[in-house]
Amino acid sequence: MKVFQYGDNVDTDVIIPARHLNNPDPKALASHCMEDIDASFASTVQEGDIIVAGANFGCGSSREHAPLSIKACGVTCVIAASFARIFYRNAINIGLPIVECPQASAAIQPGDQVEVDFASGTITDTTQGKTWQAAPFPAFVDGIIKSGGLLNALKARGVAK
Repeated sequence: MKVFQYGDNVDTDVIIPARHLNNPDPKALASHCMEDIDASFASTVQEGDIIVAGANFGCGSSREHAPLSIKACGVTCVIAASFARIFYRNAINIGLPIVECPQASAAIQPGDQVEVDFASGTITDTTQGKTWQAAPFPAFVDGIIKSGGLLNALKARGVAK
């Protein structure tokens, strides 16, 4: 999985600019993902790629469109030094795995090949031959992500229709 790297304080308006929010279709949102910070992202990202960022990723507004657009691009995971709390929760709610690991965030380079074992929290940069340890998801969060989001997890439990 190839890495796209961004700095600190990447806000939701950069992840998916507000001018594109009138179309709620995830694929339409994906076509504009990151365009104000990286114009080539949507046309070059491939299924399984990873975003690596600095601190406070996803700050700004509370819109779920931001993690939804990232997931719809085929991004497998976002690794960051830290996440804005509302983005963190929205990402889990829509089933986008996100991992906080400041050491990995600082060391991984654009274009590196990275693998994440969500069960153990292990992040491996196969390009550099380095490994970092992040906290694995608690079981209930892991269940939400594996279900494809909170609504799907609730439906599977018979709590929602």
